[in-house]
Amino acid sequence: MLKHITITTATLSLAALSACTTTGNTERGAAIGAAAGAVAGAVIGNNTGSGDASTGAAIGAVVGGAGGAYAGSQKDKTVGEPTRIRQGAEGQELIYDRQAGRYYFTDRNTGRTYWQNGSIRSY
Repeated sequence: MLKHITITTATLSLAALSACTTTGNTERGAAIGAAAGAVAGAVIGNNTGSGDASTGAAIGAVVGGAGGAYAGSQKDKTVGEPTRIRQGAEGQELIYDRQAGRYYFTDRNTGRTYWQNGSIRSY
């Protein structure tokens, strides 16, 4: 019974966390890796040794979370953007201006661009 609860909880967590799109790749990778590691660890722990699914799930979550965080941070470095929240206060997508080293968004109604703090972006 514990095995089914652990696997169900980990699977639901994985599904919920994979829907997160406002986090950076590091956080998303850590969450998905931890959930997937917990599921794999529970299955492996249940089928080997003493049959302890909970210990396997804990070990799998730690290893998967660390691996996922590392993979996500590497993806952030490849993209050239640090881990960040990717939406402004009103749901606008934030875009990173490499030259200025700041984030900006585009007003949907006017087409004008503004820095993340709301000041007008001009060159």
